Amino acid sequence: MSVTSTELRISATLFTGRRVRRGAAASAGLLLAAALTGCAGSAKADTGALQASGSTTVAPVASDAAEALKAKGLNVTVATQGGSAGGISQLGTGQIEIALSSKPLADKDHKAYPDADFVITQIGADAVGVIITKEVADGGVKSLSKAQVQGLFEGRISNWKEVGGPDLQVFVYDKEPGRGTREVLDKFVYGKGEPPAPPQSANYAVVGGNTETRNKLKSTRGSIAPLSTGFIDGHSDLVAVPLDGIAPTMANVASGKYPMTRPLYMITNGQPKGATKQYIDYILSAEGQKLLPKHGYLTRQQMGL
Repeated sequence: MSVTSTELRISATLFTGRRVRRGAAASAGLLLAAALTGCAGSAKADTGALQASGSTTVAPVASDAAEALKAKGLNVTVATQGGSAGGISQLGTGQIEIALSSKPLADKDHKAYPDADFVITQIGADAVGVIITKEVADGGVKSLSKAQVQGLFEGRISNWKEVGGPDLQVFVYDKEPGRGTREVLDKFVYGKGEPPAPPQSANYAVVGGNTETRNKLKSTRGSIAPLSTGFIDGHSDLVAVPLDGIAPTMANVASGKYPMTRPLYMITNGQPKGATKQYIDYILSAEGQKLLPKHGYLTRQQMGL
């Protein structure tokens, strides 16, 4: 993959990537992540920049911190190649220094990269919402049960009138494999069980990052998708529907009452040191923690850490 000299001088740029559906297609996603990490590795070699990549949820905070540290001479490139799983893959293969992740490490990550000494630093937390359009919410959908969420995402509920809403077809935007947002939804709906194969429906599509998901929701009547609630701040045409009557308010997220709360991580290979430690320490500092509420996330203090 070719990269221009101008692109290499960018110190804090957000990139978005799109992979494939979950299930059997996950291996294809890993191949794509591997191809993308090659590009990240070459940029690192040419610029000497600290490389951070992964979750599109963590990336806005990471990018803001990178921008703030420019004045102190710290050069950080922030990317979102392959989401959380892509970041972990790139870290495990030595392409980057920091993986941005909105999901915890799994046993499969340790098995895939046995030589990596993954060290996790939680920088904050956020809520994953089941996001619907204002039209659907105004039409009567004020709360959804776990069973209803399952039925919607599995394609068994195909019209909003089946859950008290308007006579309008449901269009599901699902997250691609490896995205932390989808894993949070799966844990809420299925616990430790495995989700079924995606429905074979013209009203079902796979999306990647948070911005893409939000854009799809806004442009499709009757749509639903899992999405970080911080990404709908200021977008009055989208609604995070309460789950079993519990809304994703800051208080409900901080207390753990809201069921789809997740930590936000920065992961390193070994204890952070040098520029990596300077960067993470800044995000953990009082000044750096102010970046989280800016994006609708909770600070470590709010989470009692």
